[in-house]
Amino acid sequence: MRKPQQKERRSLVLSEQTFPIIEQITAGMPGGFFIYHANRDEQLIYANQALIQIYGCESLEEFQELTGYVFPGLIHPEDVAAAEQSIRQQIFTCGKDFDYVEYRIIRKDGSVRWLADYGHFVHTDSFGDIFYVFVEDTTEQKRKASNDAHIAQLAQERLEALEALEHESTALKLVHEILHSGMWTMEFDRQGQMTSVFWSQEFRTMIGYRDEQDFPNALNSWSDLLHPDDHDRVLEQYYAAINDYTGKRLYNVEYRLLTKDRGYRWFRATGKLSRREDGTPITYVGMFVDITRRKETDAQLLEQRKLLEEALIKAQRASRAKTTFLNNMSHDIRTPMNAIIGFTKLASAHLGNQQLVQNYLEKITASSSHLLSLINDVLDMSRIESGKVVIEEKPCNLPQILLNLQSMIQADLKSKELHFHLDDSSLIHPYIICDQLRLNQVLLNVLSNALKFTPPGGSISVSATEHPGEGPDSAVYEFCIRDTGIGMVPEFIEHIFEPFERERTSTVSGIQGTGLGMSITKNLTELMKGRITVESKKDCGSTFTFTFPFRLSQNVDSQSLPEASAAAKHLSGRRLLLAEDNELNQEIAVTILEDAGCIVDVASNGAEAVEKVRLSRENPYDLILMDIQMPVMDGIEATKTIRAMDDLSLASLPIVAMTANAFEEDRQLVLSAGMNAHLGKPIDIDKLFSTLARILGNP
Repeated sequence: MRKPQQKERRSLVLSEQTFPIIEQITAGMPGGFFIYHANRDEQLIYANQALIQIYGCESLEEFQELTGYVFPGLIHPEDVAAAEQSIRQQIFTCGKDFDYVEYRIIRKDGSVRWLADYGHFVHTDSFGDIFYVFVEDTTEQKRKASNDAHIAQLAQERLEALEALEHESTALKLVHEILHSGMWTMEFDRQGQMTSVFWSQEFRTMIGYRDEQDFPNALNSWSDLLHPDDHDRVLEQYYAAINDYTGKRLYNVEYRLLTKDRGYRWFRATGKLSRREDGTPITYVGMFVDITRRKETDAQLLEQRKLLEEALIKAQRASRAKTTFLNNMSHDIRTPMNAIIGFTKLASAHLGNQQLVQNYLEKITASSSHLLSLINDVLDMSRIESGKVVIEEKPCNLPQILLNLQSMIQADLKSKELHFHLDDSSLIHPYIICDQLRLNQVLLNVLSNALKFTPPGGSISVSATEHPGEGPDSAVYEFCIRDTGIGMVPEFIEHIFEPFERERTSTVSGIQGTGLGMSITKNLTELMKGRITVESKKDCGSTFTFTFPFRLSQNVDSQSLPEASAAAKHLSGRRLLLAEDNELNQEIAVTILEDAGCIVDVASNGAEAVEKVRLSRENPYDLILMDIQMPVMDGIEATKTIRAMDDLSLASLPIVAMTANAFEEDRQLVLSAGMNAHLGKPIDIDKLFSTLARILGNP
């Protein structure tokens, strides 16, 4: 039916992923909402629950069966042709984007209702030309309009019988008696001067007044109550009707009036003057109708339309951002992968040149670390959005956390010749209770950006200050990270904490990243009940400020892990069982451990590991390195089985998880299953040796 004329229309991004957003927005609407194709079939794409209920159906399936899930199937058969012709006239003949039409529907129970249809014609990339439509049940308004028309007809007949009366005010009183609305009458002398004003008692009641003493028969009794924003406009139209001696101008205006007991309410006033032959006014008669409810409904519908438009714009923006993100990620992931693959081939081709191979291996390691950071950012964002991140608060030494941060970035500071200053001198209580891992992560995210975007010779500073908290056992800690880097433009600052946002892609800037770091930082900060703000100016640097409410703690004992080099010396001769199903991972782990002097036995799944432990009474293992995701029996089940063995010497063997399940909830899971520690993959050799040395001790 609906073939659009050739004219430019805004393209709208609409997909099945946006339907939950639309359902959430339209859930509170007084009417229904649906989307359908603007083609010959007019097939529906989406219908919200409110529309289904309007048609008396309990489910989408019932609604589809009742209507055929096509637009003509929604309409009473007798109204289809007129409705379609009206829409075609408004959209494709008049060239509008919006249409309005009224038609009847037949509900599932056979009852007939009236709907008002507000349609908007748009083009989408996914579905082509579509209409999205709001509908409202107007059955009661239709019935009232029909009754009002009948009453008006009766009133007109009575008015015609009163034509001989001197003034039209008498006739209007009769109309008022029939319609039960407020009324006014104003009389004028032959010079056109007002001589009297009359407000009906019904009008006084409508605005909360009792009698003439309470609300006198004077013009200013009414005009003083007009809303300031409406006052001049209403009076201008009021006097324009009086001064129009041609008698053609009618007084018809909507405005807000201050009532005595219900605040401002909306009224519609209509009036007409009777005149002498010379045009001077005789009587000005009119009626008031309270239209507040209609105005509120119109405003609500307008707001809901606005919300839907905003939701669709946000969905469009999110879709664009994700598309850009995937394009950028494709580039950013391929860049380190290209380096890893390329330098691996170069190393294989130059095995005889040890110095050159060592240089290639260092570049492979750096590219691998960057690739791992990209993957971690994506996984962190996914876990935050799904609500799986848990804040683990423990006593911490805040100055030590800051010194550790400085140590982490020291090599980068030196290589870029950057000046660094750390100031924690104003801290009163250095020992706090917080999630050290997450605090370290948010501060390091911002520091990493400062390192990336501050040119050589620039400076970076970190300051920590303490302010009083809500109680004696708490304080508010403020961290300021300042740099003299390239800064940001105001337009980007507005979106800096949104996922996938980067001011420039790595292709342009040469600086790698996912565009997720600052979104992760903000979400983690808020999970720790903190707040982050940013100030920046292009080419002048940036300042990020964190504030966190932390509980205070007593002195924290620092228990550092043994250094890796020292730890490795004490592992020689230790007999270890490695439970790992992946052959490449087996080879890597066995080589690392055997180079440290360990004796390594390998099990390819959890069941095999349990059997090897059961048979090791004569030559027991010192420790088990357990993968989690394995065939036959996983690492969690294998650990529980070992812990349940009758032989206490076997049941108490140290078990360390060494797994790609590397998040905090994964660590909690393995510890609760009875393991002694958790190590994530890829293997951090220093951490592996330190952990083994701590558990096994010196031989």
